[in-house]
Amino acid sequence: MESPVVAAFDLDGTITDGGSVFHWLEEIAGKAHTYAHATRLVVPLTIGAIRSGKWADSAKERLFHSLLAGRSETEVREASIKFGLHHLAEKGRPYVLERVQWHLAEGHEVVIVSASPQLYVDAIRDHLGITGGLGTRLGVDARGQLTGTYLGKNCRGTEKMRRLSEWIESRNYAMPPTIYAYGNSRGDRRLLKGSTYGFNLGKLGKLGALRHYPTLDN
Repeated sequence: MESPVVAAFDLDGTITDGGSVFHWLEEIAGKAHTYAHATRLVVPLTIGAIRSGKWADSAKERLFHSLLAGRSETEVREASIKFGLHHLAEKGRPYVLERVQWHLAEGHEVVIVSASPQLYVDAIRDHLGITGGLGTRLGVDARGQLTGTYLGKNCRGTEKMRRLSEWIESRNYAMPPTIYAYGNSRGDRRLLKGSTYGFNLGKLGKLGALRHYPTLDN
């Protein structure tokens, strides 16, 4: 019996060019409102960008709370679906999308594992026709309004591998799968380390945080 195969792809900077979260917030809350709140949080956001880890998670959550708390989850979800599909159409990296299609053609299960909000990770998952989508989940209160906080943890770093492992366990495979993982930044290091075959899709190549991993050209 052959081992099942799972292909895990990061989203921002891997499947698509650049980041998406700030642009998503602009779509939901408006550009002026988003920039105003980001300016107030410029110090923690800058520290988070430099130090990563819990500082990045906390700064991102504070920005989410200031812009999303009290908004209708249904309305934000609808806007997020439109955003996600537009983002993929505008920023999708052709050779990475070809790799996704290759895995699908081989009968592999493909899953996105991303720090981007689950709300539009789901839309991109469905559009690509892949099996799974694991993003940062957002809290919703009893009235159906966003709390502005995470439901669980920000899906980056260690949490990416934990969520993927949880997802794999839920598939009830007869034997452990072979895992291909694709990322572009230091937030993907644990995901690639926990895989059978890890690939560096960062534009910095051998100068980036994943420089010890092969690229698709290798």
